[in-house]
Amino acid sequence: MLTDRSASQAARSGGSAVRWSELDRQALDDLLPHAVVVLPIGATEQHGHHLATGTDALLIDHVVSRAAQQCHSRVVIAPTLAFGASDHHLTFGGTLSLSVETLTAVLIDLARSVAESGGRRLVIANGHGGNVGACFNAAAAGAARFGLAIAHLNYWDFLPRDLGAEIPGHAGAFETSLVLATRAELVASPTDRGLDVGHPIDGAGAVVHSAGWWRDIDGYTDEPGSASAEAGAAWLTAVVNALASCLDRLAVTLR
Repeated sequence: MLTDRSASQAARSGGSAVRWSELDRQALDDLLPHAVVVLPIGATEQHGHHLATGTDALLIDHVVSRAAQQCHSRVVIAPTLAFGASDHHLTFGGTLSLSVETLTAVLIDLARSVAESGGRRLVIANGHGGNVGACFNAAAAGAARFGLAIAHLNYWDFLPRDLGAEIPGHAGAFETSLVLATRAELVASPTDRGLDVGHPIDGAGAVVHSAGWWRDIDGYTDEPGSASAEAGAAWLTAVVNALASCLDRLAVTLR
């Protein structure tokens, strides 16, 4: 049962979603046992010459906020973690990175904090490819150690494949289109390079990590010059709708 105070604070936040940072401790005490906590995580790293370093954090915060507002279930949005595992971008500059080990520990500590605060269900919503392994490991460890039910997801996985985006890429047409649709002023006239960037996993049947490949492609993939705000808006809507449905399902199935 929610107290009048927590219900009032939730109503002021709009919809079924509320932000952790906008509630007091009593409101959270009342809400957390009944809610799904969503922790968005992005990165602060170089995105070529045409996108801002905060692209990943910006996009995951936008996607989670919109999806949570569409949910029928109670959702508490934790503050977006703006730093991720980005060591592979350090040589380009403009990057603030946590090591994979540190990021994993941070996520485990945040899961512990959610449990100690009374939460029972946590979703780690990821917006950066370099975070995938840390999210997986932290979710497994947090569930085992703290009695939480934890899910982890990557927002780009919710884009239907028939929409034709090359995902997720890095600062290519997909991300550039999404930023054009959300914060166009942060995009600086991307152009196509005519460069066959390829990918080190093509045809190999294995996941390959290669500093040389990142250097060869100047730190960003595919052709950002083909991006458009119209495509970005359509892709965002598809992702948001699918993620909202997923969060509603998780609200029922996470135990």
